[in-house]
Amino acid sequence: MKRREALVALGSLAAVGNLSIASSFSAAGVSPSGEPKKIPAQKKGEKGMKQEVKTDKAPKAIGPYSQGIIANGFVFASGQIPLDPATGELNTGTIEEQTRLVLKNVGAVLEAAGSSYDKVVKCTVFLQDMNDFSRMNQVYAEFFNAPFPARATVQVARLPRDVKVEIEAIAIL
Repeated sequence: MKRREALVALGSLAAVGNLSIASSFSAAGVSPSGEPKKIPAQKKGEKGMKQEVKTDKAPKAIGPYSQGIIANGFVFASGQIPLDPATGELNTGTIEEQTRLVLKNVGAVLEAAGSSYDKVVKCTVFLQDMNDFSRMNQVYAEFFNAPFPARATVQVARLPRDVKVEIEAIAIL
């Protein structure tokens, strides 16, 4: 395992908390002496390393991706846009309305995985217009409590279906 990969793995494990150095090395695939450990290969169709999250309470995936994936004690919620999961209708309202629906959709994926907003460690927010940041941020604050998740917010050239906001999340289980 390359040094950078080991550091990334250790950093991810440290986010979970209360892990000893030895168990961190072991979980990262490296023995405390620095020797790589052999990890058994996962057979096709075998569950274990990665599990799909599916729920009718969030919009169905509109491409070759999952609503969410559970792996190694984390849930990775795919980016959600303001689609009403019951009707499939796109919300073309204000940035506040779109953000609220997007975060409800993210919450449905988290719930289906057995997690919640309080367990989110990282969000990425994609905005069509950075001028909407403060209004999006006000709604975002309604869903998360301190300590708030780490977050990146970026303006993008275009979002699916020309929406104003898309949000993805990573949470612990």
